[in-house]
Amino acid sequence: MRGTRGETAARVASGSSSSGARARLFYVDNLRIVLTALVVLHHTAVTYSDIPVWFYTEGAEDPSGKVLDGLIVLNQAFSMGFFFMIAGFFTPGSYERKGARPFLRDRWKRLGIPLLAFLLVVRPLVNFGSFGQVREEFAKQGVHELPYWVFYLVTWDAGPMWFVEVLLVFTMAYVWLRRRRRPAVVRGPLRGWSVVAFGAGLAVVTYGWRIVVPSGSYLPVLGLPSPDYLPQYASFFALGAMAWRSGWAQSLSRRAGRIGFAVAGAATAAYVPVVVLSPQRALDGHGTWQSLVVAVWESAFAIGVVVGLVVLFRERFNRRGSVGEFLSRHAFTVYLMHPVVLVGLGYGFRWLDAPAVVKFVVVGVVAVPVCWGVAWVVRRLPGADRVL
Repeated sequence: MRGTRGETAARVASGSSSSGARARLFYVDNLRIVLTALVVLHHTAVTYSDIPVWFYTEGAEDPSGKVLDGLIVLNQAFSMGFFFMIAGFFTPGSYERKGARPFLRDRWKRLGIPLLAFLLVVRPLVNFGSFGQVREEFAKQGVHELPYWVFYLVTWDAGPMWFVEVLLVFTMAYVWLRRRRRPAVVRGPLRGWSVVAFGAGLAVVTYGWRIVVPSGSYLPVLGLPSPDYLPQYASFFALGAMAWRSGWAQSLSRRAGRIGFAVAGAATAAYVPVVVLSPQRALDGHGTWQSLVVAVWESAFAIGVVVGLVVLFRERFNRRGSVGEFLSRHAFTVYLMHPVVLVGLGYGFRWLDAPAVVKFVVVGVVAVPVCWGVAWVVRRLPGADRVL
């Protein structure tokens, strides 16, 4: 990804290198920077929370771990869906500029090569910590010799790069649809009733989907750690593509942004008592009324936060200086390399005896700038900037 002011917004989401004839949307760049930082902080929180789903974890031994659990749930509810929406937003323009085949080649180059680099180079650097544990499990079953390559295969997953895998699938689906029909264009500004209808539909579909794929399920084909969110990911990607043609982001009023944040806050206030008083299995899906409440909250919270952030950044942060340009240019590489930084810092701070939330703050403050520093080094490797 080149460091010019004409480079595309949302490189991590779109994989594109030009924003075409449309005016530069610096606020989308800035949103992407914030979302990338949230990814880093999200996995830092996972490291010290009660949710041990990362390459290196230290289970919380004090009540502050619950605070991190809450931060993880709130961030999970909207951030990756927002990434997919940004991806969808820039997909139609890139497709129409390049044509179907060049567009797909560009996506496979800019997304497929980093994915392969993660699997072959980055993942072995961060997954070694569980080698001993897996060897012990195999020994209990009578297998006393476990070569590393076998361990690598039996523990295979794409880590945080699952996003790239799923985005490639969505991209191919978009190309397939575009070759068969003209895209629909919805004229006029985004109406409140249509947002409510979309949110209600997403909640119903998510509720039904989680009867079959409850929270905590895992899809080994794509290494997707959150398949229960697929309705949100797919619908937000599609909504982003529609928004590009309809100009919805520009039509949102300041009042809509305030309402979005208010709805997200009110929905969360109503949601918390249900979480506190319900067993986890009832919240995960299986057709329970509690899982319906969860689906309604997630839809309202995600849509409210996205609308609020779009308006806020469009009105207040639609500019960029040299620092913002640096952060934007390296954001995708941060996404690719942040597991190495977090695992390294996790081992480096093992000596720190402190509450979970304190370790999260200390490591998070260090991790964010270090991730961008590592990204700067990686992008200076020969040929790296042509892909990253």
